[in-house]
Amino acid sequence: MPRAGVTGSGIGLLQVCVAAVLWGTGGLVVTVIHERDGLGAMTASAWRMALGAAALLLLAAVAGRMRSVVATMREHPVLAVVVGCGTAAYQGLYFVSVLMVGVSVATVVSLGLAPLLAASWEHLVERTRPAAREVVVLAAALAGLVLIAASGGHGTGAPGDRPGLGLALAVAAGATYAATTVVGHTLAQRVDPLALTTCATSVGAVALAPFLVVAVVAGDPVLVEGIGSWTLLVYLGVATMALSYGLLYAGLRTTSGSAATVATLVEPLSAALLAAALLDERLTAPALVGGALILAAVVGLRPREQHPLP
Repeated sequence: MPRAGVTGSGIGLLQVCVAAVLWGTGGLVVTVIHERDGLGAMTASAWRMALGAAALLLLAAVAGRMRSVVATMREHPVLAVVVGCGTAAYQGLYFVSVLMVGVSVATVVSLGLAPLLAASWEHLVERTRPAAREVVVLAAALAGLVLIAASGGHGTGAPGDRPGLGLALAVAAGATYAATTVVGHTLAQRVDPLALTTCATSVGAVALAPFLVVAVVAGDPVLVEGIGSWTLLVYLGVATMALSYGLLYAGLRTTSGSAATVATLVEPLSAALLAAALLDERLTAPALVGGALILAAVVGLRPREQHPLP
């Protein structure tokens, strides 16, 4: 492959990794807001997407890109809605599964299933088989994810009394995440990343709007809290939604969906490191080994060799 293509792929992977690091900070912020104001996970997700959509629409207007946003919705309405609703659905399914089976199981199942499904779909469509490098990279990444999740060093959420349903929701979350990433990769090849991010986030905000309506009607405490809570919510919307998904869709222009789902496994690693730095949580040996495996897997990602099926 030409050097330019490899370089572009490297930049794309870096963009996806930075997005994953930002997502890793989101769990800590949601935890802080929940402990301060009792804000539920779904309400926090709704605020996150609404504020992210507002920031992206303002940026598009200031940058003179609203025509591109409108054109994206007009020319690719189905794909844009699928990506936006898929993003909103993944968040909801994942957070609810955490409450039912705990963060470790939910993380391993949802984030671990996504790269397997994405890679399987790509090979099925292209009628190819995975190269040995791809198998090793994926195995290392999944092993690292299991070690970090099993260490229990980041996040909260004890298993509830409906583990079967929680596990099913985690599987659905992983499938939704994989499908959304694959569709997002397809759309990212056709439209501008800012327009795609703005459309998808706006659609997701509309999908989660009922949770905001309920929060307003119920007089959610965060609505009357001081600047601290709103600062955290704005960070969730701007950094972990608008900026991170903008980086994801920019990276998907030069990175396959399966490679992107592997790169986003940096998220639990960044969450573990952040918890250790800010919450004094101890990093266990398995967590350190798992982090090393994930980083090695990301470094090992390369443009995939094609091996046509016989």
